[in-house]
Amino acid sequence: MEPIVLAYIGIGLMVGLSGIGSIYGVSISGNAAIGAMKKDASAFGNYMVLSALPSTQGLYGFVGFFVMSGLLSGTVDWTVASAIFGAGIAMGLAGLFSGIRQGEVCASGIAAIGSGHKVFANTMILGVFPELYAILGLLVVILINGAL
Repeated sequence: MEPIVLAYIGIGLMVGLSGIGSIYGVSISGNAAIGAMKKDASAFGNYMVLSALPSTQGLYGFVGFFVMSGLLSGTVDWTVASAIFGAGIAMGLAGLFSGIRQGEVCASGIAAIGSGHKVFANTMILGVFPELYAILGLLVVILINGAL
């Protein structure tokens, strides 16, 4: 196997796992929004913002790809390929799990808003906490890229 193959597997994990995290997170919170609209359709704007919050993990995966894309060439050695692979795992797993968990936090907030509780701002604050770990994953990608 050539080193570039390992590097591309890392890039695939980075983009793919982060995107899957966003898909699950947005779906979880979107399903909660549909249920909450049955009770209170007037808060649709709040449901929409909270449902979209987990979509950022997929974007971070793409940003990571663009950060690392300058290193992708046929002359990549095993050290660089391993670093790209590790960065891909770090960003991918952080994006996957933070997207899912953020979707669950937002879904709980959406259900509470639908039940008449005024928790939009609190849900935004609590929903950002899982996001911080996706940002840390992207930071790892940037730091690894800077070290190469």
